[in-house]
Amino acid sequence: MTKTKTLATSLLSLSAAAILALVGTTSANAAPAKDTDSNGAAVSRHVASDNGAADYWTPERMKSAKSGDVLASKALQRSGLLNLGKAPVAEAPGAVTSIEGQQAAADKNINLKVNQSETPVKHIGKIFFTLGGSNYVCSGNSVTAANKSTVSTAGHCVNEGPGAYATNLVFVPAYMNGSAPYGKWTAKALYSPTQWASNGNMQYDTAFAVVNTLNGKRLADVVGSSGVQFNAARGLSYKSFGYPAAAPFNGESLKSCSGTATNDPYNPQFLTQGIPCNMTGGSSGGPWFIGNSSSGYQNSVNSYGYGSNSSTMYGPYWGSVIQSTYTAAAAS
Repeated sequence: MTKTKTLATSLLSLSAAAILALVGTTSANAAPAKDTDSNGAAVSRHVASDNGAADYWTPERMKSAKSGDVLASKALQRSGLLNLGKAPVAEAPGAVTSIEGQQAAADKNINLKVNQSETPVKHIGKIFFTLGGSNYVCSGNSVTAANKSTVSTAGHCVNEGPGAYATNLVFVPAYMNGSAPYGKWTAKALYSPTQWASNGNMQYDTAFAVVNTLNGKRLADVVGSSGVQFNAARGLSYKSFGYPAAAPFNGESLKSCSGTATNDPYNPQFLTQGIPCNMTGGSSGGPWFIGNSSSGYQNSVNSYGYGSNSSTMYGPYWGSVIQSTYTAAAAS
């Protein structure tokens, strides 16, 4: 999740030449590989290598990783420039789709005692990754999938939007104070909408990581998985979760926010919604659940906010495009 200055006025102050220069630089990036689902929607897929990724993330590296909001801030600025003056592009309405989750396996000799605002949730955790030579941290969630190995997060936690894909990506469910009670699950494939991977469009700031088995077991069989819903009504009530790392938080415990979603008034072209929330960087990619608990359907992720003292968290609308990305990841 990023905290950035309001773009409504700053974008307008840029000269046309500067905007053209930035747009030209963005369009020069190589196009990611694409898969196409049965509905004709393009999905960007990247094969990841888990070679040494779990060992790379020592407790010290996990604690010192930068918040992923640095990446989201850059993407938010680029997306605002690329869409300056454009009307919102609404997706064709799709049918509401709800997919049930899976209960977690029973714990065996795992200590979950920790002083924090939220009790650890087994299927919610932190995502650690390397991008551009720096180590970053975001949040993520195990979601229901045929492969029982799919994790949701923000697009900017997987791909620069547009640009390179992350390396050394691992998911650490129920992370707490540097520990990994359910292990470090390494990624084997990363999926994002091509609108994100090719253009960094904040409207689609969502991604899914498919992880490898760990000790012969699949992720959802160990920590469970959340149900997901797409093409839901706007203006619902949500509870979001994440591991905010920027002050006044330290990223070592799970936090949450609750409220009714409203449209982003500053960048309506993103078609995003916001809920009352002061979580900071590091909470990027944390799940939004319809209702008031972590047992509801997931329907968005933490994406961005405005200003260092933002009191609103914005998340992308999960419509048919993001559903196609999820479907491709879940079936892999």
